[in-house]
Amino acid sequence: MNVAEVDALAAAAHAGQFDKVDVPYIRHVRAVAAGLVPFGDDLVMAGLLHDVIEDTDWTTERLLAAGVPNHVVGLVEDVTNQRGVPYEEKMWRITSSRDATLLKVADNAHNSHPDRAIKLSEEQRTRLAAKYRAARDILWPAAEDRDIETIVRIVNPSLLGELRERRNQESPS
Repeated sequence: MNVAEVDALAAAAHAGQFDKVDVPYIRHVRAVAAGLVPFGDDLVMAGLLHDVIEDTDWTTERLLAAGVPNHVVGLVEDVTNQRGVPYEEKMWRITSSRDATLLKVADNAHNSHPDRAIKLSEEQRTRLAAKYRAARDILWPAAEDRDIETIVRIVNPSLLGELRERRNQESPS
């Protein structure tokens, strides 16, 4: 499968789904995928499919049978929430793989975008902002700064200040 075919698969799988701010869900997965373009087609395909196992009736087996490359399906599995698996174990699984980490960095960056939070209640915005910041505390140290910056510039430039601040804290002048 190529990127265009995976995009069509993702669009069909997420048809009729809307995110927390009532935007067609496909826009989220496409934004995540866009942030991964500099890292190659496998990561772009994983970005398009990153929520398909978790949020649709698609399974690992079905993705493989459809012709999605094994590495792409593996990345999707790495970032998929699994019932009964503690958060720490999920994050270890993600951060033990460079590609899964970059995929989750892109997902986190888009989930943290100010435009996505604007329609949420103050309580939801505060809760989600804390959740996404805590995830960045784990994800960002597991990735190269230049890779994070590449993704953030594309997906959510508002995070560039936080990235600079973290760099300054790690290596004071």
